[in-house]
Amino acid sequence: MVGGASPAWPQPRPAIAMHGTPALPADVRHMPYVNPDAPKGGRLVQGLLGTFDSLNPMIVKGLPVQKVRGYVIESLMIRSEDEAFTLYGLLAESVETDDARSFVTFRIHPNARFSDGQPVTADDVVFSWALLRDKGRPSHRGYYSKVARADALDARTVRFDFGGAPDRELPLILGLMPVLPKHAIDPDTFEQTSLKPPLGSGPYRVTEVRPGASVTLVRDPDYWGRDLPVNRGLWNFDEIRLDYYREANGAFEAFKRGLYDIRVEHEPLRWHSGYDFPAARGGEVIRDTIKTGLPQPSEYLVFNTRRAQFADIRVRRGLTLLFDFEWINRNYFFDLYTRAAGFFAGSELSAYKRPADARERALLAPYAASIPEPVMDGSYRLPEGDGSGRDRDALRAALDLFAQAGFKLDGKLLRDAKGKPLSFELLVTTRDQERIALAYQRDLKRAGIALNVRLVDAVQFDQRRISFDFDMIQNRWDQSLSPGNEQAFYFGSEAADAHGSRNYMGAKDPAIDAMIAALLTARDQSDFVPAVRALDRALIAGAYAIPVYNVGEQWIARWNRIEKPTATALSGYLPETWWSRSPANKK
Repeated sequence: MVGGASPAWPQPRPAIAMHGTPALPADVRHMPYVNPDAPKGGRLVQGLLGTFDSLNPMIVKGLPVQKVRGYVIESLMIRSEDEAFTLYGLLAESVETDDARSFVTFRIHPNARFSDGQPVTADDVVFSWALLRDKGRPSHRGYYSKVARADALDARTVRFDFGGAPDRELPLILGLMPVLPKHAIDPDTFEQTSLKPPLGSGPYRVTEVRPGASVTLVRDPDYWGRDLPVNRGLWNFDEIRLDYYREANGAFEAFKRGLYDIRVEHEPLRWHSGYDFPAARGGEVIRDTIKTGLPQPSEYLVFNTRRAQFADIRVRRGLTLLFDFEWINRNYFFDLYTRAAGFFAGSELSAYKRPADARERALLAPYAASIPEPVMDGSYRLPEGDGSGRDRDALRAALDLFAQAGFKLDGKLLRDAKGKPLSFELLVTTRDQERIALAYQRDLKRAGIALNVRLVDAVQFDQRRISFDFDMIQNRWDQSLSPGNEQAFYFGSEAADAHGSRNYMGAKDPAIDAMIAALLTARDQSDFVPAVRALDRALIAGAYAIPVYNVGEQWIARWNRIEKPTATALSGYLPETWWSRSPANKK
């Protein structure tokens, strides 16, 4: 072994877990959340909001079709949707690493083929790693640059050495790396947007593209991996069509007319009262409410701290006090929702209302000055108004914070020491977001703050969001039970200046960076959970976003021509496990 590392396993294994051991045995016949006997055939039409101008989701330029990953382009391993973070072999039949995770070796399945019949080789894997490290998305560049060396040991074996990088997640990150065909890609043009159907090894091929409007995927009858245990019960439709809609209300009307088959609902008000149409009343449209085992997705109003008006944390805290969740919850959401500070709500990883233990305090000790004691001892609470829409106590507390930051109420406007009014723009992309924004605008006006609410289409919103061209946006981060390298992409200092990252707030905090590093080096749950909670505390302390509400369930509507398994994965709904009820289906 290079560097004297001793292998943790006596032989390569078919799976690897981030912490502990994989839940499924080596001879597993199928994943537990599928119907292994699901019939094949039929067509699934999905409606997506926005547009696209590229079929390459691995570069910064353009608006890509994300489903190309997984459906067309595969990775070495596939994630179990029933475990926190465990991978099972796909293109790679086995994986090997040592106790320190200083390297990882993958052995490629002998049958692995691209859709043109060419074998998937170790050279393809090394090529993909180097290409994405140099020309991929910011997340790819950040992850893969940690690899010190990559070698094709033979035609089917590839080894990555990490050169002492303290990141125990790297073997799994590389297991999820897209594998691209070296013989079919020109590195010189890789970063250019293209609507040319990509060549992959996955279960589907792109067969028809209507620019900006739709993409059609057709199941490859010669797909090399169709009989693998990890694929049994998956990829059941002969055809999948992705239809794009530029406006949310228009997309919903199209679903009501049956123009597409399944809809993921993100607007609580619409889910509560918008499905009273004939097909839903008659049972043709089925609504599924799914509780997952993951941290609850949360909506936030995100401060762009790159903007001068949000540079002072006292201003951000004052603006948080003025958000009247109680009024909005009662009037818009029928008191059905809750909210929590932090980014891991409803899970053991959340620090909110939980006192820090000795391990968390030790991790955060070098940054104690930036973490208020109420955040550490668990007594910090989000402001709770009286729900009147005119909470005087919240207004007085907010004005006090603004005064500490150098702002004074001059007539009807709040001005800084130079006389400049405090004002900003909030970008929204749906009518329901606009209603929340207008309620917030009303509350800010009482404090002398001018909020301009700007409704833009999904395309413009995405373009401005990825380039950080906004004052404030409403955004949602979805977290897993095994947060890892993506946290640097969400909140790390380096990502703050990288267009295309998800550090929308522009956080540059050494405490956040250190806690991300700590969770990446954790060997077991007893070290991992405190590190994630410590990260949560650093984020809460920074007041980078105003929590709007937590989503405790997934809301899925489907026409009854589409069927799904009875078992639900830990992660929730999985359309790749669904199938058509059409009598033309075949095994």
